[in-house]
Amino acid sequence: MPATAPLHLAAGIGGPPRYDPGHYTALARLAEHGALDFVTLGDSFARPGPDALAVLSRVAPATGRIGLVPTVTTTHTEPFHVSSAVATLDWVSRGRAGWYVDVSTTGAEARLFGRRPAAPADELWREAGESVDVGARLWDSWEDDAEIRDVATGRFIDRDKLHYVDFEGTGFFVRGPAIVPRPPQGHPVVVVDGTSGPARETAARHADVVLVRATAPEQAAAARTDLRRRAAAYGRDPGTLRVLVALTVDLGDAESAAEPGLESGPPLAADGSYYRGGPVDLAELITRWHRGGAADGFHLTPITPGRDLERIVNGTVALLQHRGLFRTFYPGGTLREHLGLARPANRYATEGARA
Repeated sequence: MPATAPLHLAAGIGGPPRYDPGHYTALARLAEHGALDFVTLGDSFARPGPDALAVLSRVAPATGRIGLVPTVTTTHTEPFHVSSAVATLDWVSRGRAGWYVDVSTTGAEARLFGRRPAAPADELWREAGESVDVGARLWDSWEDDAEIRDVATGRFIDRDKLHYVDFEGTGFFVRGPAIVPRPPQGHPVVVVDGTSGPARETAARHADVVLVRATAPEQAAAARTDLRRRAAAYGRDPGTLRVLVALTVDLGDAESAAEPGLESGPPLAADGSYYRGGPVDLAELITRWHRGGAADGFHLTPITPGRDLERIVNGTVALLQHRGLFRTFYPGGTLREHLGLARPANRYATEGARA
């Protein structure tokens, strides 16, 4: 039976830190060649390496369609600055930005900043949800037509179309408005790994795309059902939530068969469940899980990006395209369009229209 909904595919382009922007550009272009929805680039305060958001801002002008989703840690960072940086990525990529929301849990990372000690996961994810919330409010603090740019009169903006957000969270207060105009997508796409309990609640309330680690289709389907139920409880349309299974992929031996059942693969707690096998067998797994309604798609993290991403795109993805299970071109230009998500209305403009 064919899948009843579009298949969504994304890939990680991380691996050991590299300081050559051409490395990341080449990987993003390869993923774009396969018409993948987006690529992610991991980051944390616990490891050395370039800033993921800055790297993908460099990659943006060298790509044309692929979505760009850096990891952005909300712990120890200012929500106003995060909002501005993500909005800037959306502008320089012409509407292809997202952000992979993460938290910082260790005492060693907290000492890098010296502002406060490490906190429990539930507290950090509650704060992360507040950061996502205020980010969306800041993006809405400029109405779409707030910019005038009238040289004759010297007016740059219509001040009546700028809004104070006056957001007070548990640990911060943001007045606004933003310093960056409303992004092309309205709200850049929010991605959260919703596998764990505290993160899952934040994902259900705020995320557009949720990653889950699962070793069987039934487990993935149960996570998807739970996320949609929670999203509905927050007044969201659960059909707008995209749930992708996160797999760390090792295609080192392209000719070998996959291990018998993903359940036998060793779990990688930080990077998703582990798949080892060939590109054809990976295509079979994706086909079976998606047609069975287990998930909306897959986020694949190559264990060796330079080798495995090429086999994913030219092997697995090419086979899925040949079978008519995955698109061969981008029907739109923004990441929201790739994911089939509408551009959000501006909450302040909508409130003004009602008034």
